[in-house]
Amino acid sequence: MFSNLKQVFTLTLLASAASITLAAPAPVSDLSQRSVSTSANRGVSNEGDVARLERLLENRNRMQLQMQQQLDEMALEINELRGQLERNTYDMQQMLQRQRELFVELDNLRSAAKQSPSADAIAANQNDELPLGTFSSDVNEQAAYQNAVDLILKKRDYAGAIAAFEKFQADYPDSSFAANAHYWLGQLHFAKRQDQQSAKSFAAVLSYSDSNKRADALVKLGDIAARNNNAAQAKKYYQQVINEYPNSASAKAAQDKLK
Repeated sequence: MFSNLKQVFTLTLLASAASITLAAPAPVSDLSQRSVSTSANRGVSNEGDVARLERLLENRNRMQLQMQQQLDEMALEINELRGQLERNTYDMQQMLQRQRELFVELDNLRSAAKQSPSADAIAANQNDELPLGTFSSDVNEQAAYQNAVDLILKKRDYAGAIAAFEKFQADYPDSSFAANAHYWLGQLHFAKRQDQQSAKSFAAVLSYSDSNKRADALVKLGDIAARNNNAAQAKKYYQQVINEYPNSASAKAAQDKLK
């Protein structure tokens, strides 16, 4: 019995100790440490967010700077291309203008060729332009005349030919080729629509009564008068050709112009 009481008493003491242990409050040090740890984690997290935002802003600024540089480079290239396009357009306009001038000049020469039977073969038969049965014993004189003719027939250098024939007339005023030189100058000036100089040269041909170019010169003088709206004077020249050279090709051309 005594042993039973002893066991009961022992169990009672153990139960009381357990109750005290369970009822004891949690240690203050554990709570404080837990709170500090949470705050530290939050601080680290905030610092990480700020650093991440700074990196994002830095990357965005870097991309914006790169894009601005690319835009500036593209604008510069566009300006260069625009300038090149303007230069090419100007060069093209100059080329087209020069082509138009050449076409006008060629058309004038073709018109001059159509209005004169002798000029119709201007580039095909050079011998027709030489005085028949006459030649110069002066080699330099004959070479000078031939070189002037070649500037027309071979080189198509009409401005150079005008200068060459004018020099020929100054160097050889009494040349047997004088009438032909005047005739060539008349043709060249006529093609350039320089009617005053052309009429002067063709009129000079008329003073050579034995020249095979005299009839053609009369037709050209008529053409100049007609181009300047002087119908009466043109008719006079055409009729003179018919009267003086009735069976010539020049007379037939004059008759056609009188119709």
